Amino acid sequence: MATKPCVFCNIVRGSMPAHVVLDEPHAMAFLDHRPLFPGHCLLVPRGHVEVLTELPAELVGPLFTSAQRLARAVEASLGAEGTFVAMNNRVSQSVPHLHVHVVPRRKKDGLKGFFWPRHPYANEGEMIAVKEALLAGLSV
Repeated sequence: MATKPCVFCNIVRGSMPAHVVLDEPHAMAFLDHRPLFPGHCLLVPRGHVEVLTELPAELVGPLFTSAQRLARAVEASLGAEGTFVAMNNRVSQSVPHLHVHVVPRRKKDGLKGFFWPRHPYANEGEMIAVKEALLAGLSV
């Protein structure tokens, strides 16, 4: 069974067109073709990595330094008041290649926080149990 070619790998290779705004040895950023707002960029590592947990440790810093530079440029060049910087891992990830969204924001732009309903903890005990599970997972 043949695997579907990765759209973002094709963009990085130059075999698929994109409006590239940042081209660095470890990463590339280009305009999202379905933006939330004009200037919505996608930052991708050059190598194919599907999710953040698969990104080699030595690329985490450079990738997020690029995200920081891109967010600064989006604000300064587009007159944005801020940015929304986010990524999905598997769930809601339309292209299975790690990508960081950098979206220009302005007050009263209609984007309301997160796009999904909130689910509060049932009680303090549940919150403590979740905290302890995460602490145990982080110590592995």
